[in-house]
Parts: sequence; C-alpha cells; structure tokens
Amino acid sequence: MEMLHLRYFVAVAEELNFSAAARKLHMAASPLSQRIKDLEHELGQQLFDRSTHHVTLTAAGTALLPLARDVLEQVSAIPWRLKEATEPQRSTVFLGMPAGVHPDLRDRVNALAGRVKARYELKRWPGTTADLVQGVHEGKLALTLARLPVTDPALEQVPVMSERLGAVVPADLFAGRDSVSLAELAEFPYVASPGEITPAYFDQLDHQLNELGVKKRIRLTNTGYGGTSEIISSGEAFSISMLDGKSPMHGYRLDNVIVLPFTDFRPQLDTGLLWRRDRSDGDLRELVEAAKEIFAEPLTI
Repeated sequence: MEMLHLRYFVAVAEELNFSAAARKLHMAASPLSQRIKDLEHELGQQLFDRSTHHVTLTAAGTALLPLARDVLEQVSAIPWRLKEATEPQRSTVFLGMPAGVHPDLRDRVNALAGRVKARYELKRWPGTTADLVQGVHEGKLALTLARLPVTDPALEQVPVMSERLGAVVPADLFAGRDSVSLAELAEFPYVASPGEITPAYFDQLDHQLNELGVKKRIRLTNTGYGGTSEIISSGEAFSISMLDGKSPMHGYRLDNVIVLPFTDFRPQLDTGLLWRRDRSDGDLRELVEAAKEIFAEPLTI
C-alpha cells in the first residue's frame, strides 16, 4: 500500500464520483478506478458500491476513511513538526530602557524586536542605568540601553546615540535668548536630579562645571526629574538636560523653564547597548547579531 492509494481513496470517498475525484487529482478516471481496485485487492475488502449513476461507501470504506485521513494528515505535518523539533523555540527576553530614551532610538529598538520576532519575544524593562546594567550582568536582562560610561569587563557594548545637552534655565530670566554661556550661569546654583536616578556621566559633568567656574550647588534627595524642574521654574537654579525638542525629558519641563544651547560648552550624553560577552556566542547569538546590524551606525542628535 502506498500513500497515493490512500490519497486516491479519500478523494473518491469525499466526492463519491470517480470523474469528479479524477479532476481533483488531475488524472484520468480510468487509472484512478484501477488504483482503487488495487487497494481493495490488497485490503481484501470492497470499499465502494458502484453503479451506473451512484457511488457509495461500503461499511469497510466508511471505517477506512477516518483512518486514511489521519495518516495523510500526519504525513503532511512531518515538515513543520520536524522543523519545530530541530529549531530553537521562541523565547521571551528583556531589553532594559533607561528614562528619556529618544524616539529615534526607540524606533531602532522596535526594529530589532521585529527582526528577531521569529526567535525571540523582545520586551522592554524600565530602570536606572545602574540597575539595568546590573540586570544584564546577572542574566535577568538580555540587553540594555545604558547611559555611558559603563565599566564592567563582563559586558560588551556598542555606542548607539550621542545627544547634545543644553542649559535648563528659568524662561523669564532668559526671555528672547537662543543660547547662553557658562559665564552667565556662574552665579546660579547648578541642580542635578538625585544621584540614585542620574547616570554616572552627570558626576563627571558636575566636576567639569566646578572646574569651569560654576561652584554653587543644590543637592536634591527623594525626588525625581520633576523636582529639578520645580527648582528651576522658581528662578533659583539651572540644570543640564537633553537639548533636542523630541527628547522625552522635555516632558518634565514646567512653565517658566526652557532649554538653551551653550555658546562655550558642549556637553553630550552618550548611550550604549550592552550585553554579556559570554552570551553573545550562546543563547543570545542571533539577537546580538541582529542588534549589531541595526545599531551599527550611532545616532547623533
């Protein structure tokens, strides 16, 4: 018995007409009738009652039909079942997202998720850079975007974006201005968001400002980025944040707060994509390879 015999039998059983079944199988009716006779001879059972005008299933044919269908379905399923058994299963992995990720960079994250969706379900996980880097180190996160610098020899990183920073100042005191110098801000205290939520870069920035003559400080604790904006809005201080108007960090701005470029200072915040070195040749190989392609050219804003 061959698979073709079963296919021929099912076609005739479904059509109950040899001519119609032959057309469905793209063959002539005569050889189809002969193949059915061959199957009946091999099984020792008559499968159809044939008359000039009607074809009906016998009791044996009725019993064979579900069996034949099941066999054909199992054979048809062999290619995808084999693929399922030999190819890696789709897994859920997490990519860390610090606050204020620029929409252009977010677009690339979405492109990465689309590129690897057959192998990975890529979900985003929020947090501070320090927590996200630790999550990658511990294997809880597959990848993370992180504000640079990050120094962890266990992690590999590629730069993905550089964002120019500007002075966040009280709007009423700098009305009509399109830029500002550090010298003009020397008498204002510099206020940064609490250290537990700001990237390490801002510690370096604080030191630079001190060296350049900005000595006064306001230190905030137990507040978020909105707390910094409250101080600036009241006209008491200035800060430094993303200059580009599309940055989500502008969502923290209150009334009487504007961001101006510096004329004599060019701070920038760099963002990298990080993963554990030992996983790039293991379970994350396909994900890392795709990420390297999508983030190959760093964005500059």
